[in-house]
Formats: sequence, C-alpha cells, structure tokens
Amino acid sequence: MSWRRSAFPTWWSAFGRSLAGRGEGVTSGRISEWPVGERPREILERQGATVLSEAQLLSVILRTGCTRPPASALALGRNLLQRYPSVADIDRATFFELTEVSGIGHAKAASIKASLEFGRRLLSGKRISQPRFGNSRDVARYFRPMLLNLMKEVFIVALVNGRHELIREITVSVGCLTSSIVHPREAFQPAVRDGAAAVLFVHNHPSGDPTPSSEDRRLTERLVEAGSILGIKVLDHVIVASGGFVSLLDTEGRN
Repeated sequence: MSWRRSAFPTWWSAFGRSLAGRGEGVTSGRISEWPVGERPREILERQGATVLSEAQLLSVILRTGCTRPPASALALGRNLLQRYPSVADIDRATFFELTEVSGIGHAKAASIKASLEFGRRLLSGKRISQPRFGNSRDVARYFRPMLLNLMKEVFIVALVNGRHELIREITVSVGCLTSSIVHPREAFQPAVRDGAAAVLFVHNHPSGDPTPSSEDRRLTERLVEAGSILGIKVLDHVIVASGGFVSLLDTEGRN
C-alpha cells in the first residue's frame, strides 16, 4: 500500500490578497462620498478583484455600512478582520458568530457566507455534468473544498458508475472516526441501494495534517474487504486537509 501527498494552494488565497505596503486611501465617511478612485467597487471595475485587499473585498460584499455607530462598509470589513484575521477564519465562523461583530447583521452575514460558498463551489469544480474521478487527485480536488475548515471529521462515501462518474455523495459519519463508528454496513448501504458500480471514501483531518493514522489504515482494510464480499469495488480512500491530501489506495502507476 502506498500513499501520495500533494499540497494544494488554499482557495481563499485566490479570494483576496492583502495590499502589502499599499494604502487603502480614504477610509472614513460614506463610500459614495469618496473620490471615485478610492472606492473599492470602482477599483474592481477598472483593475479587477485581485488588486483589492481582504477588507476592500468585504466592503464590496457587504455593499453598505451602518449608522449605529456610523461606519463605512470598508470599516466594517476591517472590524470583521480584527475578529477573524484571515478569510479562512471567517469561513470557520458560524453565521451567528459573524453577527456578533458590530455592524454585521443577518443580511450581511448571509452575504458573506453565500460568497464563501460560491467560491468553494468554484474550486470544487461542480458542474451540471457529473465529475469523473480518474485518480486520487481528482477526488481531492472535488471534495477538499467542501471539507476544508470543518472542525470535526466527516466521512463521505461517493457512489460512482462504471465510468467512475459521480452518482452522488453521502455523509456516513461526523465526529472522531473509528472503525466502530464507521461501520461497513452504513458505508455500503447507499451503494447497494443505488446499484453503484464502485465507491470512493473521503474524510478530512481538521488538524491540517493528512497523514493517515493506524485507525485510518485499519478502517480502509475493513472497507476494502467488505466491498470485495459485496462485489462493490473500493476505488480509493482519500484523506484531505489544509496541508494537502493522501490516498490510501492509489499507486504511483495508476491513471
């Protein structure tokens, strides 16, 4: 058995870049009253989103500031980043935790969460047509965005057809994964019910380190054995984390 590790660029680095050594110009008062060249939305129109800082991107998402106390959308973005210093921290915050930041109400929190989910779906490559998994990298590319930044381990079974195209994915377990919690019966039940040709198993490591534990290896062996008995091939078991991914079944020569 061999494992393959690959480091992925975090998707939120594409979501926003800090303007190191570059000021954000006017920061007080209503943004609509600022010089056109200082307004984040107008900067985005002329130069693109990549030149905006995280605070400026947030100001575009938030759209408006608040009146009590008076603060521009950019000031609200800065306040949010003081509480949650990175986009990853904002992503991990719950909806109601975001609303605890001064000036961030339910509507603004919803806009932030929706924007983050939109970016996550872009990175996962979800299309109208079902994705096809040729190797562990394809699996990690699809599932890693949806499992990244979760505080608990989530175990997913992906049902695939004979062409290794995704039929659907099902969450089998949430929490600390052990062979006693992730039972082959629950793991293969959806595949048997839907008549899947094969399955892929995916779970995350909230620690950020995708290195498989001894329990991960034992669980994989049990799942492969159960699949053999049921006549359902286990194509892979992939662990994803912020530090990359590891395949417990993919080999160097596999396409």
